[in-house]
Amino acid sequence: MAMVLAAAQTVMAGGLLTNTNQNVSFLRNPARDAAIGIDGVYSNPAGVAFLGEGFHLSLNIQNAHQTRTVSSWSNLYKLGMSNNGSEFKEFEGEADAPVIPSLQAAYNKGKWSYQFGFAITGGGGKCTFDYGIPTFESAIGLIATQLKAFGATGYDMNAFMEGRQYYFGFTAGTAYKVNENLSVYGGLRLLYGNASYKAAVNNIKVNTANGAVAFDKFLDGANTTVINGLAQIEETLPLVAGGIAQVQQDIEAAGVPVPAELTGKLAELQATQQQLLTTKETLQGAEGSLNMLEPYRNGVNLMCDQTAWGVAPIIGIDYKIGGLNLAAKYEFKTRMRMKNKSTVKEASLISAVNKFKDGEKVDEDSPALLTLGAQYEILPSLRVMAGWHHYFDVDTKQYTKDMLGDSNEYLFGAEYDISRKLQISAGMQRTAYDFKDAGMNDISFNLSSYSYGLGIGYNITDKVKVNAAWFQTLYDDYDKAPDAMGVKNSFTRTNRVIGVGVDIKL
Repeated sequence: MAMVLAAAQTVMAGGLLTNTNQNVSFLRNPARDAAIGIDGVYSNPAGVAFLGEGFHLSLNIQNAHQTRTVSSWSNLYKLGMSNNGSEFKEFEGEADAPVIPSLQAAYNKGKWSYQFGFAITGGGGKCTFDYGIPTFESAIGLIATQLKAFGATGYDMNAFMEGRQYYFGFTAGTAYKVNENLSVYGGLRLLYGNASYKAAVNNIKVNTANGAVAFDKFLDGANTTVINGLAQIEETLPLVAGGIAQVQQDIEAAGVPVPAELTGKLAELQATQQQLLTTKETLQGAEGSLNMLEPYRNGVNLMCDQTAWGVAPIIGIDYKIGGLNLAAKYEFKTRMRMKNKSTVKEASLISAVNKFKDGEKVDEDSPALLTLGAQYEILPSLRVMAGWHHYFDVDTKQYTKDMLGDSNEYLFGAEYDISRKLQISAGMQRTAYDFKDAGMNDISFNLSSYSYGLGIGYNITDKVKVNAAWFQTLYDDYDKAPDAMGVKNSFTRTNRVIGVGVDIKL
């Protein structure tokens, strides 16, 4: 149960990972930290004050597909009846977010800009591992090794895991244009987290010389063997003890020298007694092991729902001079305590289980974020831009957080107006994490990556603009050293996002 729950804890993005793709303009070119546009309600809120007067609205829909693959090696897998004696097994999960909506709105009047935004700021979909993960497989493999004394030669199982996580972000704030070159912003973000985790390990079978046996029936047989063995020992021990006592009396009566046949008989009885006591201790240990396996008798089916909310301030500044625009934004840490509604009712000595105990509140802060950006207008129709994101991950409270440092993102892009109606843009983003092995576990892992985006904007009228984009992420591989059970994992992912949106001026 501990292994199942520990692996289910971070199925989708959240906690250390924050969604920055909150507008299709980001997919076209992720370096939007100093751009002036309605998408700036998220990326550069101070800069929105430089848009024209009136009402500005951006509506966006994105579609994301991601795979998460764990290549795993373990001698335990050789015992799997469906693994054909191989120590290698690949586990793949698919995460789909069919519709990711977002909205940015602003009303500019004089020097003031009143803004509102809604987006999925973390998570955004469901991830499913149809055949489980290495933690499940190795746990059942370990059980099979513990049952070798009862004739087990292998195992079989069905496993499944599914996780869904959404962090809904609602932002409201105001920007003030100090002068024609400088603007400032202050606002608040309300973050509401909702997550659901399901895990199942069932149809467990134990392979024996006589074929596969259902795990519950195998346990029944093993328990019967232990009970009968202990009962027989309990009956035999008094008889042996009585025999030893009688021989000792015979030795005392015989005097000196003691007949060799009596000393030999005494040694034989004492050896038998010791053997019975050793066997009894072994059977008692086996009885304890079988009792520990009882929770797996009918497999494991677990469910946990989590909810939480938090509020954090946001501040920003934008400064423009000639063709250069500079901007900065700071989002404060959002304190999040996810409350569990779970099938886990009782406390356990294992902390991984307690994280999902019903009614518990789990630390899952969203990290503070500093963004810096610059945009330079080379020509009236050509702009280049760059940005830097710094996530203060080490300052957050997380239930399990093992990492070496904060996360950083580096962004570059360009935008070109082909005509008054048609615009193209492209850009890239480097995301760099600094984790150690303890922070990488099955699907609870993040990988450094390169992302590329490109797209177009088309002005249907002076007041309506349509955006369309494609965004691809290429992840690094991460090889983790073998764990205490000798399981070695290698992690990788794929990610693709497409989106369309419309910007409206009124």
